[in-house]
Amino acid sequence: MSGSEKKQGIFLTLCGGCLWGLSGACGQFLFREKGACSDWLVPIRLMTAGFLLVVFYLIRNPALSRRIWSSKKSALTLICYGVFGMMLCQYSYFKAIEYSNAGTATVLQYLSPVLIMLVMCIHERRRPGAIDCIAVTLALTGIFLLATHGRPGQLVVSGRALFWGLFSAFTVVLYNLIPRELMKTYATPFLLGWAMLIGGTLLAILRKPWQYHPRMDAETEIALAVIILFGTIASFSFYMQGVKLIGPEKASLYACIEPVAATLFSALWLRVSFAPIDLLGFACILATLFLITLWGKER
Repeated sequence: MSGSEKKQGIFLTLCGGCLWGLSGACGQFLFREKGACSDWLVPIRLMTAGFLLVVFYLIRNPALSRRIWSSKKSALTLICYGVFGMMLCQYSYFKAIEYSNAGTATVLQYLSPVLIMLVMCIHERRRPGAIDCIAVTLALTGIFLLATHGRPGQLVVSGRALFWGLFSAFTVVLYNLIPRELMKTYATPFLLGWAMLIGGTLLAILRKPWQYHPRMDAETEIALAVIILFGTIASFSFYMQGVKLIGPEKASLYACIEPVAATLFSALWLRVSFAPIDLLGFACILATLFLITLWGKER
């Protein structure tokens, strides 16, 4: 890897993480300022972004879509990915934002590496190592500080926000594990497009977004466009190109800019105040990702 490729990979990964953070903040803006809700935003986001990606691949390589749908096993896995991975992951994440803020929701979602590590311990039938135990302890400490500010028996984050934030971390595990076999054969953006379209269509049927009427004006349209074009399509493309240039381990570390960006956008743009103990909780949770990723690299 040349020095220029490394710099380009780092830059693209950071851009992808920042755009994800911006997407969460735009969602928070729509919820608080425009009367939107997750039942309206998430189906529109998934269906629109999924449609654009699917059309792109239908034009570029129509045989690819015929091949994946001609295999019952691949088709069933793709549907499961769209429903249990993509739909639940995106819906629970924006629900957590709706009940708290973009920074808190994003940090809670970053508990997913700990859950993935525990799942792999069970799958590989091995005991958690010392680093695993430290990571779990840090994660639990971070949740405790965020939820109670160090005072047991008193929640400072709503129960709904905590539930949806932790549930979003769990769904990220499904999001990562379900399509593993498909990713060996098909391009990730191709799978992403179909999963978004499937998940978004089912969610629209279940939640009926046309029943909701947020205030539609230029600000709403811009925020929605940013979420779809930059926070979904562009961010993922940047991140995957970064993975290609510097590898998944380093890319996942630089992607930690996402919760930092979401917190900064919430604080500077949306005027959300965070107490020092909140930031300590954030640090504990983010430290788990560094531990797991760096330890996994040497394992």
